[in-house]
Amino acid sequence: MEKMRITNKIMQRNNLSNINTNKVYQDKLSTQMSTQKKVSRPSDDPVVSIRALRLRSNVTEVTQYYSKNIPDAESWLDVTEDALKNLTEIITNMIKQCTKASNGDLKSADRQIILEQLKALGDEVYSTGDADYAGRYVFTGYRTDTSLSFDKEYNTKYEITEQLDNSSITQLTKIDTGKLLDITAANYNNANNSKITEQDIKSTEVYRIQLAYDDCRDKNANPAAAPSISFYEKDPVTGEAVMKEPTWDSTMFTIKSSTEDPYTEAAKNDDALIYVPDTGEILLGRNRYDKLMACKDDPSTSGKNEGEIRVTYQKDHWVKGDLRPEHYFACTSTDADQKVTKYNQEYLKGDAAKQVIEYDVGFNQTIQVNSTADECFQHGIGRMVDDLVQAMQDVVDLENVKTKIEGLQETATGTDAETLTKQMEAVEKALTLAKDKCQKMFESGITTFQGYLDDANLCVTNCGTRSSKLELIDNRMKSQKTTFETLKSENEDIDVTETAIDLKSAEMTYEAALMATGKVMQTTLLNFI
Repeated sequence: MEKMRITNKIMQRNNLSNINTNKVYQDKLSTQMSTQKKVSRPSDDPVVSIRALRLRSNVTEVTQYYSKNIPDAESWLDVTEDALKNLTEIITNMIKQCTKASNGDLKSADRQIILEQLKALGDEVYSTGDADYAGRYVFTGYRTDTSLSFDKEYNTKYEITEQLDNSSITQLTKIDTGKLLDITAANYNNANNSKITEQDIKSTEVYRIQLAYDDCRDKNANPAAAPSISFYEKDPVTGEAVMKEPTWDSTMFTIKSSTEDPYTEAAKNDDALIYVPDTGEILLGRNRYDKLMACKDDPSTSGKNEGEIRVTYQKDHWVKGDLRPEHYFACTSTDADQKVTKYNQEYLKGDAAKQVIEYDVGFNQTIQVNSTADECFQHGIGRMVDDLVQAMQDVVDLENVKTKIEGLQETATGTDAETLTKQMEAVEKALTLAKDKCQKMFESGITTFQGYLDDANLCVTNCGTRSSKLELIDNRMKSQKTTFETLKSENEDIDVTETAIDLKSAEMTYEAALMATGKVMQTTLLNFI
């Protein structure tokens, strides 16, 4: 067997390699001590490096949820809940005012107080709906940059389509007071007013569709555009339900002012179709009413709502506090530059999705933070307030007329006294009818507002449920953040004590290698002679 001779050069090479290895190991440990990390580059330990990337990603994601998304969602829900609680308080106060007003033994001063209270509460409702969080309006769906109501006067033309059903057709009592409200000390005995008698006072029942908006006359005092009504009718050929205007469409509308007494006309004419733009009402004769009430759901027309009634109308003048139509209806706006914008056209297809705003608050987990205006800030709240205020105002106005006549009667004699007596009889009748109407409307208002209160309370409950769920998620994210940070530390961070010992050992080994190599490297041929 051939023996290998270990030369001096081989020994030198091995010693240098050993020194270099010890130096590299020492440097690695020194780097770990200075960085407190196991690896400084992926090649140091690929397994640790890959695991570190994953854990760092997890920590970053959890930190985003825990430190940013969840607090943002909590703040949004807090603002929403506060606004909804204010809304419930406002509606509750409306119910209280209705309860007071339904009492028949009210004095004029009491009615005036109720009147002012209702007006203030009506204004406050939609102001509450303009609540915002960090510059984003919380009740306007995806349009967080647009307020719920107009913040100032605007002249923008909107064509609005309201999607109703036959439950939207109500019966309204109107009291014809003739010229009673015009009576003054100067004219009570003129040719017209002296003829006023009890027989001139009449109560009229009329069918109406109350639109979401009043004051729908052209801003330039031009004649108001007639609305159109359409509804589903079954096609006699195909048997399918088709949305179309009936033969009595917009061309059949009579446009009247509320001062022209369109109510009596609608009550007398079975075919009446009267639009009152200043009050936002469509008055229906009996035949029109029966036709619309006949719109019913038909099981044979799958996916079609035959009970739907569409009313399309225009409004181009808006005041501060008016609700923006784009948050509620399919509509089209035309601004001063003739720029046309369409909103919510999918509503007309019957497949509109709710505008739900969701936050990512966990791994594959989201939470809804918003409630939309049509769930809690309905148009009907303000319109009901308008009706109640008008009913109460009618009573107050008649009481004022009665007070005037009573004052005139104290000094009147002869024919004037007889005239005032007849006028007083007329006022008493009108006042009786007006009080009866007012009482019934306020009794109805209690029920109506209770429905709106139920809607608001449901939104409050939903908001509270989301907040509770978010709190649980927050606690879980807090725990997960701690867990991932611990795992990340265990994966990346060194054991300082162990590494310090290893480093000291490596230093001693390195020094020993240097000393040994130094002795070997000093040998010459003289050492072998």
